[in-house]
Amino acid sequence: MVLEVIRYLIANGQEKQFETDYGRAAEYLDASPHCLGYALARSGKDKNRYVMLIEWDSAEGHLQGFRQSPDFATFFALVKPYFNMIEEMEHYEKTNVEGKKIAGGER
Repeated sequence: MVLEVIRYLIANGQEKQFETDYGRAAEYLDASPHCLGYALARSGKDKNRYVMLIEWDSAEGHLQGFRQSPDFATFFALVKPYFNMIEEMEHYEKTNVEGKKIAGGER
């Protein structure tokens, strides 16, 4: 499993459209058997900064599976207007340092 991290600095006034477009593009992530999950987060301090986190089954699943699929063209058309606003796009491998709590504070 790999985590793709995409950091954006979105132009003023385009934030709502960016979120709408990514919401539509997410349908194609949902359809991909290689995508294990995703989240789009916005900075609490600078409302123009976003991070898109996508969990893939592998880098190959992302690059050869999803990017070579028929769904990729539509996905990319939706997010392409923001491509030049990317500050970082990288695959990260998880380490064994991880924790997650469920509601109520239990692990």
